[in-house]
Amino acid sequence: MAASTLSKIPKRLITVPWRALTTRNISTTYPLQQQAQEASEFYKQEHLELQNSLKKLIDTEINPHVDRWEAEGQFPAHEVFKKLGQAGFLGVTKPEEYGGLGLDYTYSVAMGEALGNVNCGAIPMAIAVQTDMATPALARFGSDYVKEQFLAPSISGDLVSCLGVSEPSGGSDVASLKTTARREGDDFIINGQKMWITNAFQADWMCLLANTSQGAPHKNKSLICVPMDTPGIHLNKRIDKMGMRSSDTAQIFFEDVRVPAKNIIGQEGMGFTYQMLQFQEERLAAAALTLAPLEICIRETIKYTRDRMAFGQPLLNNQYIHFRLAELETEVECLRSLLYRATELYVGGEDVTKLASMCKLKSGRLVREISDSCLQFWGGMGFTNEVLVSRFYRDLRLVSIGGGADEVMLSIICKYMGILPQAPKKKK
Repeated sequence: MAASTLSKIPKRLITVPWRALTTRNISTTYPLQQQAQEASEFYKQEHLELQNSLKKLIDTEINPHVDRWEAEGQFPAHEVFKKLGQAGFLGVTKPEEYGGLGLDYTYSVAMGEALGNVNCGAIPMAIAVQTDMATPALARFGSDYVKEQFLAPSISGDLVSCLGVSEPSGGSDVASLKTTARREGDDFIINGQKMWITNAFQADWMCLLANTSQGAPHKNKSLICVPMDTPGIHLNKRIDKMGMRSSDTAQIFFEDVRVPAKNIIGQEGMGFTYQMLQFQEERLAAAALTLAPLEICIRETIKYTRDRMAFGQPLLNNQYIHFRLAELETEVECLRSLLYRATELYVGGEDVTKLASMCKLKSGRLVREISDSCLQFWGGMGFTNEVLVSRFYRDLRLVSIGGGADEVMLSIICKYMGILPQAPKKKK
């Protein structure tokens, strides 16, 4: 089993030794031996080889350009995705018959952790949209036709995808979305709008959630693959965000957009259920993507405060600072353990909605706590764009908002605990 798994990872990447990153003079990776010690019971050698292969690609093809892409406000998604696709990283868990590696979800989490070594939050997020948000339902429930048209080229990196769920009237309240897809012969006619769409200006297709009937809000929605060059699709101006600067984000309008009905994913009316299942992977991915940035914030703050002298001694000698960093490191390990437990249960076929929501909640709150605490110890330098900690402070603030706000995660957890108040029944 181990040998066959290892054989799926491109040999040209496995055989090249990993070296420390030099961008911004930041070392953002651990050596393989230390990784193995920290995750020995969860990750096997094959996981670590995959991670180090991806880190090498990040080191050579992504991090040297991140500062420029951040300044320009967009990274070249097609170029980056093609390189990732050729190396096998866009289909780690996807079916082999469509170009994927066919591995279990532990490998996707391993990949998410490795992606956290990119020197910004925007590019890992954009990649996760492709691997963990727009394609899980397609791979699991899609027909052979939609898999051939949209999944296979997304795995190879020839197509860039986006996910169309959030709308101007609300993001986390998925049941209340307004966009419609009316059946007309062999087509759907789509009208409405989507908001906060990552990869919007570069996407070739969208995994769209829309109302396809007038029924109950949890049973009237469908997921549809929509080519972004279809007439009637209009992109509003690029959204100017406080963070995630190199990720293009936009509002999208649909005006009598006609797509073939065969572009539907799975059964009509099952879209809400499919999207809830996709959210499990999206929220686990969100937690995985935060682990490395949190470690980087702590590690670089240790280095800075050890070198920075104040009142005749290193800042790190201040008991509050080294105690605080110890507390933060402990919190990271708690998040890691929660993520690994949820992932193991998910791979085992369990419903991990509650644990995935806990992972998302914990990661969103922890990135705020750690980036803020660490930035404080950098003093004036922390308030500049010259250090990676300040970029993570801006970028990772999104984790508590996107993919379901903290308050929604709390409601889900309360529901599974049986303590969420029931809405009063309407009087007849």
